[in-house]
Amino acid sequence: MLTYNKSYRIREKQPEKKDKDKQAQTLTLKRPDVVDARVYKIKSPFVKFNVYVTLGYIIENGRKRPIEIFINSKDLTHSAQYAVLTRLISAIFRRAGDAHFILEELRSIYDPNGGYFKEGKYIHSFYSEVADVIERFFTEEGILARPEQGEQISLPIKTELSSVNTITDDENDPTLNNTFKICPECNSRALKFENGCEFCVQCGYTKCDK
Repeated sequence: MLTYNKSYRIREKQPEKKDKDKQAQTLTLKRPDVVDARVYKIKSPFVKFNVYVTLGYIIENGRKRPIEIFINSKDLTHSAQYAVLTRLISAIFRRAGDAHFILEELRSIYDPNGGYFKEGKYIHSFYSEVADVIERFFTEEGILARPEQGEQISLPIKTELSSVNTITDDENDPTLNNTFKICPECNSRALKFENGCEFCVQCGYTKCDK
């Protein structure tokens, strides 16, 4: 009589990729039909027209959490740039547990034409202004803790403040006029464009002499 020995292999159950995908999906916020939002206006020398920033949030587990951002302006020349910012920052809001790092990333972008002073603070680029708006939104909605009296969330850059000469004439004061650029000769924010030529009201530098 012939006998047959049958061997059976028991496969160990391995974690399925679907479980990981489900976990990743739970970290992504789903936008409800209606969200609360705040609208901020940016008036900046980096752009020709005013920019309106809309920041929306939801309440998750009793806490407010940002979910989306919209950047709009009637200036169509920057529409692609605003669309990219809108999509990227909104994606970070919905997928990152803590989106505060986006503030530092935006402020690390420098405009090649230089920045300007706003309320005693040096603004490096338009992206830095967007970061200031997001930080203000975080603070006003309680997403980010408010600074104590005498303390600032983002300290102005003291080295740049001290290196720029102060102009006494109010009409040519860079802190009061956002149309000035940084002069490559004296490093003061006093480079003005007028009559088709750039000249510095501080040291007299002008490109027309080159």
